[in-house]
Amino acid sequence: MGDPSALATRSVIPWIERKVEDDIHVLYLAGVWRLPNVPAISDALRALGLQGQNRFVLDGSRLEALDTAAGFVLLRHLADIGCTPATVTARGLDERHRRLLELVYQRMTTPPAAARSAHLGLVQRIGAATLTLGRLLKTHTAFVGAVALEMLSLLRRPRLFRPRETVSQFEAVCLDAIPIVALVNFLIGVVIAYVLGVQAQRYGANVFIADGIALGVCRELSPILASVLVAGRSGAAFTAQIGTMKVEEEIDAISTLGLSPIQVLVIPRLVALIIALPLLVFVGDVAGIVGGMMVGAWQLDIAPQVFIDRVHGALEMRQFLVGVGKAPVFAAFIAIIACRMGLLVERDARSLGENTTSTVVQCIVWVIVLDAAFAVAFQRMGI
Repeated sequence: MGDPSALATRSVIPWIERKVEDDIHVLYLAGVWRLPNVPAISDALRALGLQGQNRFVLDGSRLEALDTAAGFVLLRHLADIGCTPATVTARGLDERHRRLLELVYQRMTTPPAAARSAHLGLVQRIGAATLTLGRLLKTHTAFVGAVALEMLSLLRRPRLFRPRETVSQFEAVCLDAIPIVALVNFLIGVVIAYVLGVQAQRYGANVFIADGIALGVCRELSPILASVLVAGRSGAAFTAQIGTMKVEEEIDAISTLGLSPIQVLVIPRLVALIIALPLLVFVGDVAGIVGGMMVGAWQLDIAPQVFIDRVHGALEMRQFLVGVGKAPVFAAFIAIIACRMGLLVERDARSLGENTTSTVVQCIVWVIVLDAAFAVAFQRMGI
């Protein structure tokens, strides 16, 4: 058994004592800081009234023992009043106690493990997807309104428009995309002409392949293919560029300078894409017709001049304008979605990848939905 006088002396030693030395607040830790004494230690910490001060020196020269429970109580209390490792200095601590406090702090700052994912039923998944879609549509709608207001502001003050950035984006969106758009539409024209030609040869209707290629490519296929390619190429690039700027806090810097991120980043991309996509659709029209004409000459015995005459006869100007006229609407949706998803990126690489993928999926889905809506509307109007 211990000496009664020693025990009595220890019982009057405070667990923690606060002193001011040379305008520095020093916390002297004393006694045995272990699990059985945690309630008394917590009461002693609260009794000190440390709120309003977050710079301390921890003195462990009087500390006899320390375990993780008592260390956690101390560090948690200091964290609650706003202390950080930069504002708390240790002195006189035994090396064992120092390492123990460092270990406890590391565990406190480690993010919690991800909870076990729950497997939702079919109805729950449909409900969750519906709520997510509703929130996303609300976000996009609000962003459309913000962009519209910034566009009106530019109409009042045209000098705020950024032509150099717009031209740079136009080059990346349009000029650099011409080869891939032309190649894909050319191959689609080849495939359609070959597949339809095999069937048409049975009835001696080879010449009507030109009609089908002209109408199909110019009215439907070229706008959709060009839009899908732009969504996967430029839409993803917009999200990645703006998202990277968000991660690196460049967008915050733009706002700090008193500039509008929408005017600086969104509107030049929106204008460039609206101008570029109709031109790409036209390139796709020409490439698709050329592909069909080559198959007609090689496989279907249709002379190029005959093929072109049939295209001129079947392709009315309104059919061509329908395909080109849909392109600006597709472009506006792609640009708005891509820029908005870039601005929604959180400050981590995972969010950047997820938002880029989401941009491509959303843009492709919306292009198809809009094309279906146009098809129904034009059919009702007899166009």
